[in-house]
Amino acid sequence: MSRPAPRTEPAGAPLGDAFHVYDTTLRDGAQREGISYSVADKLAVARHLDALGVGYIEGGWPGALPKDTEFFARAAAGELELRHAALVAFGATRRAGLTADRDRQVRALLDSQAPVVTLVAKSDSRHIERALRTDVAENCAMVADTVSFLRGEGRRVFVDAEHFFDGYRFDPDTALRVLEAAVTAGADVAVLCDTNGGMLPLGIAEVVREVAERTGFRLGIHCQDDTGCAVANSVAAVQAGATHVQCTANGYGERAGNADLFAVVGNLVTKLDMPVLPDGAFAELTRTSHALAEIANIAPDTHQAYVGASAFAHKAGLHASAIKVDPELYNHIDPEVVGNGQRVLVTEMAGRASVELKGAELGLDLAGHPDAVSEVVQTVKEREAQGWSFEAADASLELLMRSAIGNGSQAAPPFTLESYRVIIEHRADGVVVAEATVKVLVDGVRMIATQEGNGPVNALDAALRAALTPSRPWLEKVELSDFKVRILTPGGGTDNPAGHGTDAVTRVLVESTDHCGPWTTVGVHGNVVEASWLALVDALAYAALRERSSGFAAAVPSGGRPRG
Repeated sequence: MSRPAPRTEPAGAPLGDAFHVYDTTLRDGAQREGISYSVADKLAVARHLDALGVGYIEGGWPGALPKDTEFFARAAAGELELRHAALVAFGATRRAGLTADRDRQVRALLDSQAPVVTLVAKSDSRHIERALRTDVAENCAMVADTVSFLRGEGRRVFVDAEHFFDGYRFDPDTALRVLEAAVTAGADVAVLCDTNGGMLPLGIAEVVREVAERTGFRLGIHCQDDTGCAVANSVAAVQAGATHVQCTANGYGERAGNADLFAVVGNLVTKLDMPVLPDGAFAELTRTSHALAEIANIAPDTHQAYVGASAFAHKAGLHASAIKVDPELYNHIDPEVVGNGQRVLVTEMAGRASVELKGAELGLDLAGHPDAVSEVVQTVKEREAQGWSFEAADASLELLMRSAIGNGSQAAPPFTLESYRVIIEHRADGVVVAEATVKVLVDGVRMIATQEGNGPVNALDAALRAALTPSRPWLEKVELSDFKVRILTPGGGTDNPAGHGTDAVTRVLVESTDHCGPWTTVGVHGNVVEASWLALVDALAYAALRERSSGFAAAVPSGGRPRG
């Protein structure tokens, strides 16, 4: 059974070929410092982008980079089945003095079997003369010959006019001459590139509008982020008439990066009412962003527009009061339309509304407990003045709320401390080992355990587990997955009234996890070990709370009454 012909137009998006969302994560995005995609990574990225519904996926530069050549070969062999996107090979025009059919790089573009080719062409006379070391006439011939050859071989062709905005400002006639050579030879889109990323939105819009009026060509836009305006520049270009926009996932790219695909698409859909993705795909924006960050091995940007974890997080009490009345008062869109969610952060800035909303987010109804709300607000303010921070430690905050509404037993750790001790031993062979001993009461029984670890917190955690696990076997499912220490500004806590030197207050965040997911707890003290202990105690108290909740849930049938 023969495979269907490769797609040269986007499929599924309501605007079809009238507007292109063109992704260049696998080529331009891969030029970001710290990113090194394997071929398997590139295939995985392409699948995610296709599932999102972008129109074009630029896979790389075949013939120039071995990994890119292999990527296209494996895609052509059937490892990449695209439902929405057309695959694009990127490359340069023929070299000066050759014909396109004899240029090995141009031949490699054909060998890639990509149905669409994007050619990069110099459009700034200074680059033509100094970098290519040729003249404008030959440069235009290089563009025209290569486009014409590829079109004759059945390829759809786009042309990236490199350094267009700088070139247009310096020598507009040459810049337009290059575009004319490309389009006259058969290029479908002339892409205006802000290669150095130095433009601002009004300047972009002015040039795009002027070029569209002077040429009548179909125009695209490609913006780097060196002024922090890549997204704004891209949207401005679309408003000025561009119908092809090039982006990268999460703004990955060389130097300061490229226009962020998710912010550009978010703006086009929600602000300009342009349905540029297939039905239902817009809600996958956040998930796709995080999945692609995972493949790139780069932590997601929590403050990224639309898809960041903090994009719809509210900290100020004034915001929370308004959100309690109507979430739209402080959200520019409903977070769920992009697959994100609203969060309320409880800090020293919080008021009663913040606490009530956060309680509801955590599954606690605080509206009927006004005294408890007042207690939580006051406690949070007092503790944050001492260096505590609850906005990143929801588990500790939930324990505090439960205690305030009279569920103290639910918030209690599964033991009572008698004492703990930690010893650091530097051995003759240079190995440093921590040894911890804990003495606790568990169900009225005194338990003593000693364990070693590669640090005091690791040793304490091990000793505490050794003491508790015989009677709490569910602790075997709980792991300490992350540990962060921050030394706070001297004088920031009651344990350090003078605020001198090594007596500075320490804040510790502990992230724990089990088969259901992670949670974070916080501890603050002048002693780093005690701060760690406080965070560990909260972590185990929260683990016990989860265990009780899951145990009850497992015992409740659909009728809602516990068995037995």
